[in-house]
Amino acid sequence: MRRLALLCLVFLASLAQAAPTSILQRPYDLDTGHGVLRGTLLLPQAPPSQPQSPPPVALLIAGSGPTDRDGNNPEGGQNAYLRKLAETLAENGIASVRYDKRGVARSLPAAPREEELSVDAYVSDVVAWSDKLARDPRFGRQILIGHSEGALIASLAAPHSHAEALVALAGSARPIGEVLREQLQGRLPPPLLAQADQLIDGLQAGQLQPNVQEPLKVLFRPSVQPYLISLFRQDPARAFADLKLPTLILQGSNDIQVGVEDAEALKRAKPDSELFVISGMNHILRIVPTSGPQQLASYNNPNLPLARELVQRLTTFIRHAQSLPGSTLAGNDDASGANVSRNPPVRR
Repeated sequence: MRRLALLCLVFLASLAQAAPTSILQRPYDLDTGHGVLRGTLLLPQAPPSQPQSPPPVALLIAGSGPTDRDGNNPEGGQNAYLRKLAETLAENGIASVRYDKRGVARSLPAAPREEELSVDAYVSDVVAWSDKLARDPRFGRQILIGHSEGALIASLAAPHSHAEALVALAGSARPIGEVLREQLQGRLPPPLLAQADQLIDGLQAGQLQPNVQEPLKVLFRPSVQPYLISLFRQDPARAFADLKLPTLILQGSNDIQVGVEDAEALKRAKPDSELFVISGMNHILRIVPTSGPQQLASYNNPNLPLARELVQRLTTFIRHAQSLPGSTLAGNDDASGANVSRNPPVRR
């Protein structure tokens, strides 16, 4: 009888834990004073009978190029990796805000000309989003989650934000010019490769390059060169090493864009980081073979589930960060944000 009673208690406890949680989805926009950025809020809501403290909130920062708030990119596929990530977080009781970057999708009016984009602007936007989230009483502690190039943007913004933890998903540790040279090796005929190297040299020196051969304009067109100049001078490993808050590095073993070596280099730069290499995961957070048609096909398949271990590692880290005592603000002089720079310096 006692055993039956115990089983009943366990069963009832499991029902309580599995009680359905509704998820509020709303537009969530930010007026930066230099244009409006359009975003989406996902906010898990417990039933009224189960009051709870405000959930942690993750600010999701997209990767390079015209990647929108959902993770879709007209040049790199329609796979909705950020939307899937936001939905998964919400199912695990974690709020999120994701947004169209300045100059992308519905935030295009904030920077209608490609020449207006810069790393500095993206970093300032993250700080402004962080300020908005900090003023919203519906949220608990903030976590920055940056994917690919977004990991660099998150690292540069974190010391000037209210974030209390940071996650680098598939983040490079090397200067992007170095990565680009490596990616072009073997993919271009020698004459074009030589010019590409010269263009990268000039852009790394901060000089616009007016003469670009037609096959290289997709990468080095004059309108994107100001952004490349601002990007090439960044050192992702150094920015990551300077962080003073808990950090998690998640990297897929089957990522054909960013290698495990980059994740290991970030770990060396900040030894107190947690690092997990997820077997079989690719750049867009799905489990696929390293080569073959499934790898490329995944970039246009929004129906593939996210890697299960990714979700487990991420939610565990965020819950732990939410439970840490006191404040671990990233180098801010004042937890209220009173002394946070609104124009954070970007590493030159």
